[in-house]
Amino acid sequence: MHDVKETHVAVFRVSGLKVRTRNTDESAPGRGKIGPMWGQFFGEGMYEKIPGKQVGSPVYGVYSAYESDADGLFDVSAAVATDGPAPGFESQVIQAGAYRVFEARGAMREAIIQTWQQIWSCFQQPGAPARAYATDFEAYVGDDLVLIHIGLLQEAAGVSRSSN
Repeated sequence: MHDVKETHVAVFRVSGLKVRTRNTDESAPGRGKIGPMWGQFFGEGMYEKIPGKQVGSPVYGVYSAYESDADGLFDVSAAVATDGPAPGFESQVIQAGAYRVFEARGAMREAIIQTWQQIWSCFQQPGAPARAYATDFEAYVGDDLVLIHIGLLQEAAGVSRSSN
């Protein structure tokens, strides 16, 4: 597994496109929604078109509104950091808190799939921290580097999770 670290992320807003899906649909031929969403995002040049985009924002893939866990429904967004809600686009807030960060390096599609498989395996290990299932996100910071942030529950640190 590539380098893994923990970090604290401050709250920030992203705006872009959003779909609702589940992992079993994404692995079934013809049922996936994430690929077409990214195709629209890049095909229509939305990175440059989203109003209020913060200067230097990476592209984000955001996972949120989890129905339950990795097996349930969840929202996925292709987005950029914005100063506020962007008219005509879906906006959401990335929750502040502790995140475990995984590096995906190499050919993007394959590297991301492999890293997510490692993430699922990592969190199933005995003694692994509990996932928050609030907001998780991918930050595309280079042509061959994505930093995948997985939100962690804070009860162990004496901080309870907000219901916002």
